[in-house]
Amino acid sequence: MVTKNIWKERFEDIRNFENYLNRNGTIVIKFFLNVSKEEQKKRFIERVDDPEKNWKFSPTDAHEREYWDDYMNAYQELIKHTSTEKSPWYVVPADNKSYARIVIASAIINALDQMDLEYPKVSEAKLVELNAVKAKLLAEK
Repeated sequence: MVTKNIWKERFEDIRNFENYLNRNGTIVIKFFLNVSKEEQKKRFIERVDDPEKNWKFSPTDAHEREYWDDYMNAYQELIKHTSTEKSPWYVVPADNKSYARIVIASAIINALDQMDLEYPKVSEAKLVELNAVKAKLLAEK
């Protein structure tokens, strides 16, 4: 399973899967919440200090920080190789949660606007049927 081309193949698989979803009417938008190393440290300390947030923290989280640069490089490669016009990535500065939420909400609203959604049109035959049901309901005692 692990070959020298594993990442090239996985990126291709991701693009192909998302293309399949797009062809079947699914909108794919992806968000990378880009938290700085300093902010991550601050949040980790808060999770240790706050008993209600202890469940969010694992010592392995702190250990993985040693590989910060490797993770950042991996994320950059993933985003570069899997962002497409129909399935874009949004890299969101996420140190400020309120700002990140606004950016995400805006991207979702924009995607919905581009879908140009409308309520279904009701045919004349359906309107006649609906009015007959209404008349029957109004006639009930």
